[in-house]
Amino acid sequence: MDSDDVDRSGIGLPLNAGTAQHRPFPWWAYLIAFLAVDIVAVGLLQWSVWTVEPLRGFGGFISKMWTGHQFQFLLNLMLLGLIYLLILVLINRFWVATPVFLSIVGFCAVVERFKVGARYETVKPSDLSFLKSDTGNMAEFIPTGASRIFMSAAIFFLAMLVICYSLKHRDGRRSFIRFENRNLTITARLLLFVLPALFLGLFTAGLGTTSAWSYNFAQSFGDSPKLWDSVEDAQANGTLMGFARFVNPKVMDEPANYSKATMKKIARRYAKEAREINKDRASNLTDSTVIMVLSESFSDPTRVPGLTLNKDPMPNIRHIKSQTTSGRMLSAGYGGGTANMEFMAMTGLSMANFDASLTSPYQQLISKLDWTPAFNQIWNGGKDSQAFHPYESSMYSRRENYKKFGFAHFWTLNEPDVIAHQDRIDNSPYVKDSAAFQSLLEKIDTDKSQFLSVLTMQNHMNYDNWYLNNEFKASSKDASQPLGLDETTQIQTYAKGVEYTDQATKSFLDQLNNINKPITVIFYGDHLPGIYASASADADNSVALHETDYFIWSNKASESRGTKLPSSSSEITSPNYFMAQASEHMNAKVSPYLAFLTELHDKVPAMEPPVVNKIQSWSRIPEGQALFLDKNGNRFDVTKADKETQRLLADYKLIQYDITAGKGYLRDTAFMTMPEDAEEQQLKDEEELDITEGTKNAAQVPQPAVASSSEASAESAAKPSSKSSAAKSPAAKKEN
Repeated sequence: MDSDDVDRSGIGLPLNAGTAQHRPFPWWAYLIAFLAVDIVAVGLLQWSVWTVEPLRGFGGFISKMWTGHQFQFLLNLMLLGLIYLLILVLINRFWVATPVFLSIVGFCAVVERFKVGARYETVKPSDLSFLKSDTGNMAEFIPTGASRIFMSAAIFFLAMLVICYSLKHRDGRRSFIRFENRNLTITARLLLFVLPALFLGLFTAGLGTTSAWSYNFAQSFGDSPKLWDSVEDAQANGTLMGFARFVNPKVMDEPANYSKATMKKIARRYAKEAREINKDRASNLTDSTVIMVLSESFSDPTRVPGLTLNKDPMPNIRHIKSQTTSGRMLSAGYGGGTANMEFMAMTGLSMANFDASLTSPYQQLISKLDWTPAFNQIWNGGKDSQAFHPYESSMYSRRENYKKFGFAHFWTLNEPDVIAHQDRIDNSPYVKDSAAFQSLLEKIDTDKSQFLSVLTMQNHMNYDNWYLNNEFKASSKDASQPLGLDETTQIQTYAKGVEYTDQATKSFLDQLNNINKPITVIFYGDHLPGIYASASADADNSVALHETDYFIWSNKASESRGTKLPSSSSEITSPNYFMAQASEHMNAKVSPYLAFLTELHDKVPAMEPPVVNKIQSWSRIPEGQALFLDKNGNRFDVTKADKETQRLLADYKLIQYDITAGKGYLRDTAFMTMPEDAEEQQLKDEEELDITEGTKNAAQVPQPAVASSSEASAESAAKPSSKSSAAKSPAAKKEN
């Protein structure tokens, strides 16, 4: 008789002569122990993301069940409980499985704590690949004071072993699940393992899709993603949920005709278009330094329906817009969504093409990509690009994303690249625009061209009357419907901030004019502030509340100084088109990708996902139809557009799918390659390969691929050389 042969009825019998047998613990004792261990496990994971007052944080996580009717604690308790059950069924020894489970949770909690302490970011699924490929740099995640955490973890582990060892020897039940019939035991264990595993697998797989049952199930517990800040998301919704939502986010549906042959055909088509465009262009983008300015919440408050201000807050920028390429930018956000505008401007991709589940590419997408083409890579593969953001580098995972984009430096308030100037205005908590601009000015290299990006913070919410001597007065045009007190205060504070931005921007451009180096600036506001309660109450104001201001300006040393593109091509735009517009403004040659965006902008001047007049939710993109504007800024139905427009939109989805969710076929073409990097022979070789391989029809039957002579010559102008493409082509950029 082995040690498992005990009386599970609760009556202890000796196994061998002279050996006392303990009674098995009753089932209710196991249930209490299971629940207690599960609560401790949730507490450990929540401790890992609360670096200050963790007990208070965990208490609030539990208490909001009755204070706010939010039950994220129960959701995390259930999910961790299922993981505990899997380990328990697998080992089939309660007092052995328990320390194993707590050890795993404890290890995860310590790792999470270290990363939050070192970078103020939670662990994500993408970090698991990092552990395999970059273990040599793991020391950077171990913060100061880690020895105390290690000591506490060791004490906890030893105490847990002592308690479980003691209980194991007092408990007469050895196998947790065992029946007299061996087959029944195997069946029960199999079911108790497969069912929880299946639930966890399906739940995790569907959590990132808004239409999935698991997404709705989590929502019913109060789950509310906070994708701008992974730590805040974990604190509010649970560390386990904060990890699970990034495991399998839905990006896009695969287009019906997606294939290698289709993508090569697209690459050839727009290589031809690029050649046609480049015939009339005399310069290259890299002949100039390009500065992209995302001005936080910048927009013209005098355009807000029903609002009156006692003075113009932006006379300088209004004058600049009258002298250079400029217009209105359609924003996907209202009161938020900065990183999405930034993503579109940096990549040329559009939020309108993504699934509604993908609300934050910076958080949900970039970390998963092997290929991340971005426009900064045009400048020496990103080596000659720097970014400036006078705030926390962890927001929207920018630190990691900018590294992946290939930026040489990302200057923020955090180590190691600390931004030089951090001055504030009066009582504002945010670094002023003039300080951000000064930090950038000091990094301009007059001996080479660069790509520089600055994301300002001065006009970020909230607008708490922090400017002294604010002379702005806001009022309603309709005296019968006056603005509320809070709305008035916020608008007046914001208007003063816009005035400071207006002055700082003029000074910035004046200083750029004094530099004997061609420089072009792309300046845009990312979204309106979410402060216009009166205007946002009217759904007819949706477009007006999603239009910010932009301009493209070149300094005196540039050939494109004083250029102002006609309003038919500049009056309305969206951020995905900025680099294509800048190329046109600068009379610069384009890659096939930029040629495509140039053509699309001519047919579809602005596009964004569905918009609503409220601060953006991170649970999903709003329901409804994507928003498309014509050259006059009016909505239009793309389903009724001409065939060329519909083909361009279909190609856009194919291109975006290939880059973000597909096989990356375009990576092996010259699609992203700038003309100064091209070499004819490589593209000819590619074309010959296409002819040899042939294409396939819908039935997958090979057909010969015949390219016209014009297509062949177009392709010959766009393929990178093996020597230079790695340096300047986004397509050839190697990921770290």
